[in-house]
Amino acid sequence: MQQQQVIIIGGGVVGLTSAWWLAEAGYKVTLLERNEQVGIAASYRNGGQLSYRYVAPLADAGVPLKALQWLLQKDGPLRFRPEADWRQWRWLASFLRNCNAASNARTTAKLLQLGELSRAGMAQLEPTVPPEAYAWRDAGKLIVYRSPDVFQRAVARPVSEEARLVLTPAQAVQREPALAALQGSLAGAIFTEGEAVADCHAFCLALETRLRQHPNCALLLKGDAHQLIVRNGKVAGVETSLGLLGADQYVLAAGIQSRDLAATAGIYLPLYPLKGYSLTAPVRAHDLAPEISITDFERKVLYARIKSSLRVAAMVDMVGADASITPGRIAGLKRLAREAMPQAADYDQATAWAGLRPATPNSAPLVGASKVANLWLNVGHGPLGFTFAAGTARILADLMAGKAPPFALDFLQPRR
Repeated sequence: MQQQQVIIIGGGVVGLTSAWWLAEAGYKVTLLERNEQVGIAASYRNGGQLSYRYVAPLADAGVPLKALQWLLQKDGPLRFRPEADWRQWRWLASFLRNCNAASNARTTAKLLQLGELSRAGMAQLEPTVPPEAYAWRDAGKLIVYRSPDVFQRAVARPVSEEARLVLTPAQAVQREPALAALQGSLAGAIFTEGEAVADCHAFCLALETRLRQHPNCALLLKGDAHQLIVRNGKVAGVETSLGLLGADQYVLAAGIQSRDLAATAGIYLPLYPLKGYSLTAPVRAHDLAPEISITDFERKVLYARIKSSLRVAAMVDMVGADASITPGRIAGLKRLAREAMPQAADYDQATAWAGLRPATPNSAPLVGASKVANLWLNVGHGPLGFTFAAGTARILADLMAGKAPPFALDFLQPRR
């Protein structure tokens, strides 16, 4: 059988891992990235957490009421700006339908399976991209809770008991001294082993280098995709800033840009850009930065030490496709970080970032075949692109080769 040509649109962590797994499966891969560097959009300065065993879909029972409360908080985790765009309202309607305990439980169970597959995939990549190339550390994850009621509900959730430790505030501070300033505000904490932190952008650069050396990697192109040309139910080519490109198969892995590109092929993707922010603050010799990955549950703030920097990530702004940095949100994130861990890093020297995370209403990515015969999807990972990229890349490669997926995909499939 003649070697199949595949074009992957998108050079973030999802597109790059897709390219690697497809190249390993024997496809001749061309990867198209519109930016000057790979991994420079949503993958660039994300939270830095590889959270395989703790997943919390945004849609859950009680979230709509909480969202109203967050909107009234000065430094609350949510901002919302209504748009004259039917896609925003359709996404919101679907999100609200998923805001119930049963839907949340189903999604969580499936994402935990995907997390384990991704963990195995990253281990499989170790000989190719060594962990030291992207500052990977098996840091563990500590989720801290301020509300006794919220903490007790978290403790009662049906999870693998051997994978976690339930801690008192004093025990949490003993395990992670950087939390000392928060001890009086905490109701408790849950520690999960096996969770990691790493530099997603460094991982993208390292994987790009190995892809360029792969015999099945044809080209890594810098160009912008404008339109998918569909004829007789198949993609005949993709119109780009470099001209018309053709292949046998096509993969959309371009983050929120995938929504508009899919529309040119007559496909609606239930994606919305959830804008998030991060700070990367230098850690000085005398600073008390956390060694464990921290999630401040009620504040919705993540802390991860990556080499000599502290990454602080938070917030969900539903403001359309505006990726600009909002100074007020960055000031608010600094206030939250200083309150929680005042001695952890030099926040005055922190660099700010904002990115658009392509999210589905139930937080489950879209992986697999579209309604167009030779167009495949690997999109919608939201804030967990780094966590799930290896798993969805493996699933995509299996499906494109006609193999059964490693577990029942259910609503991970695009046609759900």
